[in-house]
Formats: sequence, structure tokens, C-alpha cells
Amino acid sequence: MARSIITLTTDFGVADPYLGIMKGVILSIHPDVDLVDITHDIRACDVMEASYQLSQAYRYFPPRTIHLVVVDPGVGTDRRPIIASEDKYFFVAPDNGVLSMVFSREENITVRHITSEHYFLEPVSQLFHGRDVFAPIAAWLARGVESAKFGEIITDYVRYQLPVPKRVNEHLQKGIVVRVDRFGSLMTNLTPHDVPEIFGGAPRPFKIVIGQTEITELRQVYAEGEKDEVFAILGSSGYIEIAVNRGSASKALGVGKGTEIGFVLA
Repeated sequence: MARSIITLTTDFGVADPYLGIMKGVILSIHPDVDLVDITHDIRACDVMEASYQLSQAYRYFPPRTIHLVVVDPGVGTDRRPIIASEDKYFFVAPDNGVLSMVFSREENITVRHITSEHYFLEPVSQLFHGRDVFAPIAAWLARGVESAKFGEIITDYVRYQLPVPKRVNEHLQKGIVVRVDRFGSLMTNLTPHDVPEIFGGAPRPFKIVIGQTEITELRQVYAEGEKDEVFAILGSSGYIEIAVNRGSASKALGVGKGTEIGFVLA
């Protein structure tokens, strides 16, 4: 029988013991589970960055993987703990919009409010639900407890409207930078579907206007870029990025998350 897998995505970093404590709780309940770190470098309390990072990773795991997400600025308030499930995966998280990008990608998803407190680690701290609520629920789920036993189905879960590209006219498409990765590359919300004119056999000339800079080159791999050249590239996530070969596009352009992009077609 395949081993159970739980992934972890948090804003805890690794300098403090919080992540290790959560793993200890999980292993105390289910010693045979495999724990996989997606990332713990989410900016503190940045729910939408966590949503984006999770959305890039979850589909690459085996069926029945449990994705545990703890980016929880509302810990201790009346925000709900939830389990979301679809055909292949489970998600355990606070009901604060952190699963918004999963909700936008998965049509057949069921969300439950976790109310079965006998699965929690007692006593429950008001400040560390990652340890006392989310880690135990993920562990019991991995042990085979059916999701229906944790609580009733809800439909009023928090779901943020994600920024979408806007076609202004036949020559101009607008988007934004949704994330800056550790290399300084600017991840946009634009895909080839939004600007099909520059992909294919006879791409149209274009320029990307971002900040005070105009970018006119689309590279296939990072190493094609000249020294200090800022260029566009289709990233492995399927979104268009702005990058510098062995450098930081964010630093070179002086821009970051939330910056508007104008994609101008000739």
C-alpha cells in the first residue's frame, strides 16, 4: 500500500521551532507518513503568495496527497479551519482565502468546516493552531479518517477574486506582477493564451512596458539573455516572466509585486 504524503506550506521560516513542532505532532499521530516541504519562505501573513505557491506545486504529487497550509494572520479569531477535497487531493488550511487559486482551478471541490474538536491537540492554544488544529487534522486524515467525520460541508468559504489580465484593445493587454522569486524574476499573471500573437511560427513584434522600461525580447531559456539584458520568458509555471540572466529583474527595474505591466503588440 502506498505511503501517505503530507506537504507543508507555511510562513514560519526555519529559524524558529514552529515547523519542527508541527512535524512532531504529525509523526506522533502517524509515524509512517512522508512529510514534504513545499516552502516555508512565504512572506509573513501573505495569504495570496501562499495561494500562488501552492497552486504551482500541488498537482505534481501522487493522488491522495494531503496539502497542509498554515499562513494564518487570523489565528485565534473566528476564522474557520477547513478541509477541501477534490478527486485527487486534500487541503487542510484556515478559511482565509489561502486556497483561492486551488478553488479557481478545481471545478469539483468540497469544503468542510472542521468542527470535530476531539481530533485536536489539547489544550488548543489561541496562537498556534498549526500545532494544535491543522497538524493533527492532517495526520488523522492521512491515517484514513474520512473527511466527512471532521465537519459539515460549507459553501460560504473565503475565496478571493484573483487579478486577471485585461485586454484594453487589439494592441494592448494589461497584467501585473504577482510574485518576485528568490532569483529576482518577476512572475506575471499573463499566459500564452492572453497574448497568442507572440507565440507560434510567426510572432508579432511586441514590447512590454514595466516601470520606466520597455522589453522587446522573448527568450527560450535564461542563458540566452545577454549580460544585464532584461527579457521576457515563458516560465515553467506556464506564466510569462521578466528575467535577467544571472541577475535580478526586480533590482534592475526597481519594481516588485503588484507592478502593472503593459503588453503592447505592433
